[in-house]
Order: sequence, then C-alpha cells, then structure tokens
Amino acid sequence: MDAYFADSTFWVGIGLLIFLAIAIFTGAPGTVARMLDERAAGIKAELEEARRLREEAQELLSQYQRRQREAQTEAQEIVAEAKAEAERLAHETRLQLEQLIARRTEQAESKIAQAEAQAAADVRAAATQAAVMAAETLIRDRMTPGQAEKIADTAIAELRGKLN
Repeated sequence: MDAYFADSTFWVGIGLLIFLAIAIFTGAPGTVARMLDERAAGIKAELEEARRLREEAQELLSQYQRRQREAQTEAQEIVAEAKAEAERLAHETRLQLEQLIARRTEQAESKIAQAEAQAAADVRAAATQAAVMAAETLIRDRMTPGQAEKIADTAIAELRGKLN
C-alpha cells in the first residue's frame, strides 16, 4: 500500500476526486449546465434572428428584382414611344418640307410666268411705240395737210358713232 501513496497517479486521482467533490458540493455542474443552456438559448435565438434576416433579405432581393424588371419594361416602353414619336415627327417634317418645296416651286413658277408676261408686254409696248414712231415719221413725211384734216375728221366721226 505504500506503493500506492508513492505513486503520483494515485495522488492525481485523489486530487481529482477532491476537486469533483468540491465542484459538486458548490453546485458547479448546475451552474455549468445553466450556462450551457443559456449559451444554447442564445445560439438558438441568433439562429432564429439569422433565419429571419435571411428571409427578409430574400424578400427584399425578390422585390428589387421585380422592380428592376418593371423598370426595364418601362424603359423599353419609353424607348419604343420615343422611337415612334421621332418617326412621326420625321414623317410630319418630311411632309411639311415637301409642301414648302411645292409652295416655293409654285411661287417661283408664278414669278417666272409673271416675268415672262411682263417681258412680253414690254416687248409689245416697245414694238408698239416703235411702230407708232415709224408711222408718225411716215405720215409726217408723206401726208399733206389736207389729208391730215380728212383723216382727223373721219376719226372724229367714227368716235362719235361709237360713243352714241
């Protein structure tokens, strides 16, 4: 038995038994169990909170994805409307330009016709004036005063007949 007291393993075992007896007597296992239970409850609460946050994050993600799809759809609609409006404006502008060109062409043609008519009238007036001057010169050179009176009397008589 002396051999047991000299062995260090024996004394370690005795120390362990004394330590366990003191720990049990002071209520350490209950405290440790209570601390472990509190720690387990804390971990469980954290897991529940994490699960709830994950679900909220998932819901937010789906909302943002839905909003993004809606925004893309709206953007496509806006682009389509803008293209249609641009095409409509281009068509209207093209029509207005064609009408303006037609009006300007018509005005130019009208001015050309007026200029032609004026030129023809000017030529006729110049020709008439030249003819009158030539006739005046011929009459002055070849007509006698008696013939001139006779022509004037005939013209006056014709004029009286036309006026009455």
